[in-house]
Parts: sequence; structure tokens; C-alpha cells
Amino acid sequence: MPFTLRLYQRFPVHCSVTYHTGLFQGQGTVWNFSLIEWKISGDVPLEVGQTCSLTDNLPNEESICVAAAIVR
Repeated sequence: MPFTLRLYQRFPVHCSVTYHTGLFQGQGTVWNFSLIEWKISGDVPLEVGQTCSLTDNLPNEESICVAAAIVR
């Protein structure tokens, strides 16, 4: 695997997120993000190339759609 440098700084976070892909919905955690990347872990596996939307669950129990992403 070739070595590459990240062009953007990653910011450590820890927040819950809901992600949707097709007919499936998963619950997970965002661990860190940069300008162009997110690192999440969750209970529904995703495959490379799938598109999913991420919804952040706010403390006041509201939800906002924060991103649409392609799994790499």
C-alpha cells in the first residue's frame, strides 16, 4: 500500500451519528474528521463506493443532516 500524507489536519471528536444507505440505517460514532474525511464506526457495515448520509444527533434531541459521503 503506498504511503500518502494527509493534506488536512484531523480534529478529534466523539459524537453519535445516524447514517443511512439505501434501505439500511445504522448508529455509530464519529471519531475524527478533516475538511474532506470523516472516520466513523457503526453497527451496519458499509462497502467501498457506497453513498451514505450522516445525521448528527444534537443534545436537545434534534437531528441535522451534516454530510453525504462516499465510503473509501
